[in-house]
Amino acid sequence: MTATQQQKAELGPVSPSDQQQQKLFRIYNHYRLVVSLILLGLLFVEPVNLDSSFRLLDYYQAGVAGYFGLNAFVALLILAGFLPSRRHITLSILLDVLIMHWLLLTSTGITNGLANLVIVSVAAGNILTPSRMGFFYAALAAICSLGISGWAVLALDEHADDIVRAGSLGILYFAAAFVLQSISKRMRSSEALASSRAQSLAELERINQQIIQRMRTGILLLDRSGQIRLANAAAEELLFGEPSADRTEQTEGTRMLPQALKLGLESWLRDPTRRIEPFRPFQTSPILQVNFTQLDQERGDQILVFIEDMSKITQQAQQMKLASLGRLTAGIAHEIRNPLGAISHAAQLMEESPHLDQGDLQMLDIIRRHSRRVNGIVENVLDLSRRRTANADLIDVSDWLKEFKEDYLQTQEESAGSIIDLSLAPNIPPARFDKSQIEQVMVNLCDNGLRYSQQQTGQRRIEIRGGATVDGERAYLDVRDTGPGISQEHQGSVFEPFFTTDKSGTGLGLYLARELCEANQAHLSLVDDNQPGCCFRITFAHPGRLI
Repeated sequence: MTATQQQKAELGPVSPSDQQQQKLFRIYNHYRLVVSLILLGLLFVEPVNLDSSFRLLDYYQAGVAGYFGLNAFVALLILAGFLPSRRHITLSILLDVLIMHWLLLTSTGITNGLANLVIVSVAAGNILTPSRMGFFYAALAAICSLGISGWAVLALDEHADDIVRAGSLGILYFAAAFVLQSISKRMRSSEALASSRAQSLAELERINQQIIQRMRTGILLLDRSGQIRLANAAAEELLFGEPSADRTEQTEGTRMLPQALKLGLESWLRDPTRRIEPFRPFQTSPILQVNFTQLDQERGDQILVFIEDMSKITQQAQQMKLASLGRLTAGIAHEIRNPLGAISHAAQLMEESPHLDQGDLQMLDIIRRHSRRVNGIVENVLDLSRRRTANADLIDVSDWLKEFKEDYLQTQEESAGSIIDLSLAPNIPPARFDKSQIEQVMVNLCDNGLRYSQQQTGQRRIEIRGGATVDGERAYLDVRDTGPGISQEHQGSVFEPFFTTDKSGTGLGLYLARELCEANQAHLSLVDDNQPGCCFRITFAHPGRLI
């Protein structure tokens, strides 16, 4: 630690006014050093004339040498990093006034041109320490000038005009102090007002920054070449899967836009009235819609980009539709289940008849399977209409996955012979979610994975992997099966309601799973990594974000 750093640590933070005072004192000390050097040089320029004109030559020479030595010593201290305080500055001004009058006393008296330098010292004192101390400098200088003049008249029989000149100098001292005190007072008032406004602007900027960073809408500031100047946390998470808090300002300019967004920017620059098609920047991200606007209307070199998560809008529309369907289903569930129960019961009775051939048994099996399917559809739609609000807790993902695997294998009716390979990365961050709702999602994904794995390989086997995202602050879960996978044409539709490739399925399982994930601020996505089977990923929100 240097001497300057140690002194700052001892004194604490330095205010802007103190910094300005220290800067002005350094300038004033340079002036004193130059003056003392000139006075010292004059001793060697005309040494012959000094004996006859100066009262006390030896004392004058000693005073000049001492004044130069003092200023040189202070200059070296400042050069070494010494930060003068207010009392150091006050002491320096007092020494200047006294030394200058000593030089006046030992030279030719008050008529010497050095008296003008006293005015400079008094003025500097009022600038550096704008308080009552400034008038004390003026009073001390006036008393010293009058004292020198009075001593010269009484002891050396000098002319009485020196006293008048000393009085005039005293008036000048007080006039300089008064004028500079008034100017300094106004400057301090203006500085305080400017500091208050700057502080208010800084607070407002911090508030705006916090609001922008906490917005769920992504905001980007680009130049016309697509270089990122500014991005809030939502934009970073939507476009790159990482929050901006983990980035330095050096990486801000080097971050490349996703290709789809870059093409959209080029298209918008050619035709600002054209609307950009929604896109997905990476596999596990939601579908995004962007809107561009020109920030600087005159130059047009900065572009503001608003990024919206289309899945939210789509969910709202589907939720309204399914809520209406749920209310309708709730109203007619009784009417549907009564005849459905009668059909199932009649099928069971017919199975007991000894006169059924193989064709009749196949028809009864069709009746049973489709009755269960209709009942499943009714149950799923009712679940959508009855979905409760998430009650989230901060969960240790590793421990929860181990517990889920054990409970799942023990409670599932068809889990006999099922194998779940659990893979956990080290240092998985905690996640905030409703355990019962995410467990319902995991049961759905595991049931599907085991069923499709058995269809493809004859073995009920899946893998559950837990890990952390690229930023290291959010957890994710992967459920991978060894089934036939999902064709490219159907990958965009797997989360739509009533879409299914299984003849016995209802088409609401994955949709309900994504709805439950979104209710917990998590995102369920299908990962296309060119490996056999399917991989569904649940990416949780940052644990610091409350639901």
